[in-house]
Amino acid sequence: MSKIKVINVISDTNIGGAGVMLLTLAAKYDRDSFEIVTVVPTGSKLVGRLAKLSVRYIETDGIADESFSIKAVSCLLKIFREEKPQIVHTHATLSARIAARLYGAKGVVNTRHSVFDVKKWKTFFPVKQLSGIINSALSDAIIAVSPAAKNNIIAEGVYESKISVIYNGVAQQKQMTAEEIVAERAALGLSPTDFVCAIIGRLEKIKGHEYVLDAAKYLQSRDEDIKVLIAGTGSEQSALESQAKQLGLRNCILMGFVDDIYKVENIMDVQLNMSYGTEATSLSLLEGMSLGKPAIVTDFGGNPYVIEHGTNGLVIPKKDSNDLYGAILSLKLDKDLYSSLSANAKKIYETKFTDVRMVRGIEKIYRELLT
Repeated sequence: MSKIKVINVISDTNIGGAGVMLLTLAAKYDRDSFEIVTVVPTGSKLVGRLAKLSVRYIETDGIADESFSIKAVSCLLKIFREEKPQIVHTHATLSARIAARLYGAKGVVNTRHSVFDVKKWKTFFPVKQLSGIINSALSDAIIAVSPAAKNNIIAEGVYESKISVIYNGVAQQKQMTAEEIVAERAALGLSPTDFVCAIIGRLEKIKGHEYVLDAAKYLQSRDEDIKVLIAGTGSEQSALESQAKQLGLRNCILMGFVDDIYKVENIMDVQLNMSYGTEATSLSLLEGMSLGKPAIVTDFGGNPYVIEHGTNGLVIPKKDSNDLYGAILSLKLDKDLYSSLSANAKKIYETKFTDVRMVRGIEKIYRELLT
């Protein structure tokens, strides 16, 4: 039986959540049943990672970091005609969906990787109806990485029957030994008994780091053994450094870019996610869960579908440093609660959020489109 040929198209030049998902698919797909080729912008950071996974890739001009351009449609149509895929799977690239339709692919899949507050004008007649017709016509199947993403798509008028929820999945993170954790903590000036909270991700306004710093101020006066790590870089880095200085924080470390993020996930006791502008299924939350680390998250976007309040973490209102302060204290002081959340974090990861589960779900959609 011949293999099903699939071309994935991504416009990202850097490696974000969509890029990580593609790399996971590239690492775990069934090579006996599928041939997968990935189209990326010229110079994309994905190139080196795809090469290491022995996945064929094609670099092209015209698609870098934008959803639509006439040039991109032309470039992609030429690639599709040369490669002759049965399935085209797009990631936030309208150009690729249009080119796939012009080429005549047997199946066109689009994945929605983000969640955001839908603008009101997009939900009214006739904008909603027109958007729904266009998006439904350009895709045979739509993957939402969270029920929150599905709700976004439906609010924009897309037919619900075309949408499947397939949660992001991640590989089990490397587990460090107790001795390695002590050493890694010591390198950061942390003691073995410190209660370490970490927020991992881009330093952008919508990620809510300013509320983490405000909570750190309250915690500093209450319990000096609680420490906060902020891992990542972004446009808000200078502003957050200034805020930390103004607050006189001694319990907070802005780590900048961290190459081996698994080390942070190993040494932390709890992960924080204070997003209030965009969040689907956070990969770092899943990685922490694979190590049995509970989380405190906002009630925004996909967070409540990953973290269930009182089961594998705590869910608090967005933009609320007081609730964050209280939640952190409760997890440090209530050891039974912490142990229960930790055990459940590991169990829920294993049943819902593994890399293999995600990839098999995507492959199932590919097969269904050809039957």
